[in-house]
Amino acid sequence: MFDQEILGRSPARTHDALFDEGLRRHMLRVYNYMASGVLLTGIVAMLVAASPALYQPLFGTPLKWVVMLAPLAFVFLFSFRMERMSARAAQTAFWAFSALMGLSLASIFLAFTGVSIARTFFIAAILFTGMSLWGYATKRDLSAFGSFLMMGVIGVVVASLVNLFLGSSVLQFVVSIVGVLVFTGLTAWDTQAIKAQFAEHHGRETNDKLAVFGALSLYLNFVNIFQLLLNLTGERE
Repeated sequence: MFDQEILGRSPARTHDALFDEGLRRHMLRVYNYMASGVLLTGIVAMLVAASPALYQPLFGTPLKWVVMLAPLAFVFLFSFRMERMSARAAQTAFWAFSALMGLSLASIFLAFTGVSIARTFFIAAILFTGMSLWGYATKRDLSAFGSFLMMGVIGVVVASLVNLFLGSSVLQFVVSIVGVLVFTGLTAWDTQAIKAQFAEHHGRETNDKLAVFGALSLYLNFVNIFQLLLNLTGERE
């Protein structure tokens, strides 16, 4: 107490400072996981797209449906087993999921020009970063938007699955616009939720798991924003 008074800090201020420092480290861990996952996805996608021996069996046969739908199944697996996973198992699953997404996204390098992919990635990164920073810094409680945004996600997923069979350009356009808005909003909402989860949970194992699952949420938001923007603005080969 005497030392704290000399330093001009009350116990409450010291606690707040320690919490803020812990939160910054936690968020940095989340963003590092997320960025590493995106990098792994990009590497796998480019390697597959550059090798006809790999992409022809994947996208030239009915196996393409497995590749396209497997990431969605993986997300459901994450959701059901999240509580029972150890931190190490969660990390392993996250890397496996990122690689699997790379297989699924390899087709964009076959369908769109490299310039439009790079431009869209840059735009998506700016949009994602801006919304995530706003979600981190804002004092406004965004929890009220959670139900609305999740309904939007369900609508986008269902419409996208239906359009796999319909092939409607109009439906794809509408889904892309709505999807960008929904996942942009989710980016801010998830970022604020990650902060709240950190405040509610304690312990190294728990925080490590929270960092992985937080990274997965932000990863999904970014990848979906990128894909949907590419559908809207991408130049096809």
